[in-house]
Amino acid sequence: MKNNKTFLIIAREYITRVRKKSFILITILMPILMALLIALPALLVIKSEQSQHTHVLVVDDTEIFINGFQPNDNIQFSYASGNVEALKQDAFNNEKYDCVFHILDNSVGLKSNLYYRKHIPSHLQSTLESQMNDIFFDKMLVDSLHIQPDRFAKLQELTKADITTIQVDDKGNEKENIAEINEIVGMFCGFFIYFVIIIFASQVLRGVLEEKSNRIVEVLISSVKPMQLLVGKIVGIALVGITQFVIWVVLTFGIVSVVGLFANTGSISPEITEMVANGDAADAAAGLSIFKTIGDHFTFSFTTLILSFFFFFIVGYLIYATLYAATGSVVDNESDSQQYTMPVTIPLLLAIILIPTIATNPSGQLAFWFSMIPLTSPITMLVRLPAGVPLWQLLTSMGVALLFLVFCIWFAAKVYRMGILMYGKKSSWKEIFRWLRKA
Repeated sequence: MKNNKTFLIIAREYITRVRKKSFILITILMPILMALLIALPALLVIKSEQSQHTHVLVVDDTEIFINGFQPNDNIQFSYASGNVEALKQDAFNNEKYDCVFHILDNSVGLKSNLYYRKHIPSHLQSTLESQMNDIFFDKMLVDSLHIQPDRFAKLQELTKADITTIQVDDKGNEKENIAEINEIVGMFCGFFIYFVIIIFASQVLRGVLEEKSNRIVEVLISSVKPMQLLVGKIVGIALVGITQFVIWVVLTFGIVSVVGLFANTGSISPEITEMVANGDAADAAAGLSIFKTIGDHFTFSFTTLILSFFFFFIVGYLIYATLYAATGSVVDNESDSQQYTMPVTIPLLLAIILIPTIATNPSGQLAFWFSMIPLTSPITMLVRLPAGVPLWQLLTSMGVALLFLVFCIWFAAKVYRMGILMYGKKSSWKEIFRWLRKA
């Protein structure tokens, strides 16, 4: 009977929240908005600069670079000599050229000025500098060392170092590894789990405060025990979070797949089209360059990473949800709850700040100890995992997190039972500790 009541509370929390329009909108729109926020600004900048044609008038006092610059689809070059001021005035007033590139004749380096009136592409300066360096270097090869540029390029290619990083696991298996991929995957997992833990744990806090301020809890407590209400609320919202997370994964995978199929070419290749037509959607997705690159150089097991993510998501959420629920039971409004949630939120914020440091040195002492502390391990361990973590460290971190979760449940149950029916006063820390000493 007790279990039935707890199940009813879980069902109530779950159904009430998934039926809300806000849940539906956030669940569907979040992956789309995230993709747009990441891809759209870069795409607009690229498209804008690709569509912007720039005509450069080169005035070369050294006569070294005349007819030396290589034009492309977006940049065209013309050459002139004479008074720079007159050339600038004629270029801008008659709108013949977008900018005037004046190369100065002096003995100290390659000094030059780029004049423009309207906006020019951000990459124009770097393009001019790169071509100038190449032209002048080739000239010095011929004039000073009597070496032709093509022969030098061939010699440079023959003497070029090529280092492949290969990671060897405990069983002696070898796999080519790119450290940057491990760092990116780890940082993504760390930031993502932080947001989902905070979002859903905060929902527990707001739910407790809402029921307490509306006096709904008085009606609920008359038919169920405080512990049943606490467990029902936490588990119900956890199921909402898992539902939302699974939908996000599916939608994100779909969006990335579609973008990958149309990337660069703007159309789907015949091979991928055939795989999709035959129903081999998984094989088609596996052919996408982004997944192929990660799969070829990602040394850690994706299965272990996904299972660990779910474990630390659930345990991390339960830890913070129980603590937030206890907080909501001892205050009457959300602003008062900050002084109680801050001590447990600070470690989580500290883990977020240290994500870049931990990602670059996942085997360091800082990374190790932060992955063992239960309040930071859900983030830190996931940042470390892609680079490879010894099994005993992973299992120890999980075990410590589970033990700490048991303590949090005990703590929250005692505080929630005493505080949920208290109104009009904010309980002090001294009073909370007194509740804990009671049987």
